[in-house]
Amino acid sequence: MGYEGLIGETITMRGHNGAPIEAYLARPIGVTSAPGVVVIHHMPGWDEWTREVTRKLAEHGYAAIAPHLFSRLGPGAWDDLAAAARSAGGMPDAQVVGDVGAAVALLRDQPLCNGKVGVIGFCSGGRQAYMMACKLDIDAAVDCWGGRVIAKPEELNERQPVAVIDMTTEMRCPLLGIFGNDDASPDPEQVNRTEAVLRDLGKDYEFHRYDGAGHGFFATDRANYRPEQAVDGWKKVFAFFERTLQAEAREPVLTA
Repeated sequence: MGYEGLIGETITMRGHNGAPIEAYLARPIGVTSAPGVVVIHHMPGWDEWTREVTRKLAEHGYAAIAPHLFSRLGPGAWDDLAAAARSAGGMPDAQVVGDVGAAVALLRDQPLCNGKVGVIGFCSGGRQAYMMACKLDIDAAVDCWGGRVIAKPEELNERQPVAVIDMTTEMRCPLLGIFGNDDASPDPEQVNRTEAVLRDLGKDYEFHRYDGAGHGFFATDRANYRPEQAVDGWKKVFAFFERTLQAEAREPVLTA
């Protein structure tokens, strides 16, 4: 890969409407040009595994950042804030778009960034990654088992007022979907319906489904972890990011 190591640290960044929020930033050392990836954490919270994912991306040559979407509910331990977020029904979609958009801008402002930035999200973050593909100027999005992309009318509210599937006409970047066939949210029928909409609208997408895997099967610290399926799934993720993010996007800087 050509890098000598990585740096990972918790920072404070400006999120939606300029509010200060925590974020975990990791980048490779020894790389002069790297794509960026925003990691959108799952509903269990901004946990240790989320930071492991961020470092994993850095180890593969990406500048990665995981904004703490529940940060405004603190201070407090990440699991307490996650419990508060669940009680509140999750974070407002507009706020999440603002937070992730600010993280995208922060990455693009890094001197080593090649100008291309993607997102990857898990669980509720998968739904949000799908939404970012429709709402933000990004280069790629990965939805890992995002539930409630297809939402019933009674599931919509002030925080999530529009079903994400209804945003698909606005999708402006390639989308990768990773799903377990034993998952209940989204279940295989919901994944089929989502794929049908993407196909009918002519979007650039690829879906991969895994037998013997349920919700959260990448997460090494959870009972649902499935190593064989997770290893193959990560190969799909990195192949997708190689295709969509690795090409240089900035003009070369001329020096005397």
